[in-house]
Amino acid sequence: MAISSKYFGKLHHKNGPANAFRHALWNYLIAKRCFAWSRNEESATQWAKRVTDWHEDSFPNKKLPKQMDLHNNEVGRFIYRQNADKAETEVIAKLKEMTGESIKINETSKLSNYKYQMVHIL
Repeated sequence: MAISSKYFGKLHHKNGPANAFRHALWNYLIAKRCFAWSRNEESATQWAKRVTDWHEDSFPNKKLPKQMDLHNNEVGRFIYRQNADKAETEVIAKLKEMTGESIKINETSKLSNYKYQMVHIL
């Protein structure tokens, strides 16, 4: 949250690009921290998915925002797998760049068309 607030203020609480950044960053960081403990990349990303899926299920949201969150969570885990050996600051810079390229979606959007791209509603 602190990193998202540093770069986007309170905007990351809305369903815009800053929120996409927060979800992707959250998953990247969980996977990175889990790997430091488990030393197993697959286990670390599976744990990040499990924890964040639980969060999305436990704190109900409307259908499209939930789909958006789950999608951006997966983007974060993908970024972790692609950049596991990179410095955290470098990955944050990459995520910020991706935030600027986030795709606006609506109810008719097929999220599978935007695999590994951040998406937002607002």
